[in-house]
Amino acid sequence: MTSAGLDLVRAYLAAYAARDLAAVEPLFADTITLRDWKIRVVGKAAALAETRKNFDAVSRLEIEVLALYAREQGVAAELRIVVDGRDTIFVVDVFDLDAEGRIAAIRAFIGRGDD
Repeated sequence: MTSAGLDLVRAYLAAYAARDLAAVEPLFADTITLRDWKIRVVGKAAALAETRKNFDAVSRLEIEVLALYAREQGVAAELRIVVDGRDTIFVVDVFDLDAEGRIAAIRAFIGRGDD
């Protein structure tokens, strides 16, 4: 699943950067858990609602993948995210994948750049 997991995460990040909720939806497992430094939601409907809120709050997202790390049933992605061309955040997203190849959990950790 390692190669498929990397492809799944790349597809998710591309859909997220495009703010394309319709493309994100089939990537989520029904029982997905999203957790970051501000929120924790469980279930596909709640995860999609939280994702929609994030998309509605910005005009443009740029996501640069700095590194990807794969393990069986999971991927970690080190990301540089630019919001609306002005705010840059560094994040590590840890993805758990289910047996059907969907995203079962995303745990996001905020960090900082090297500068």
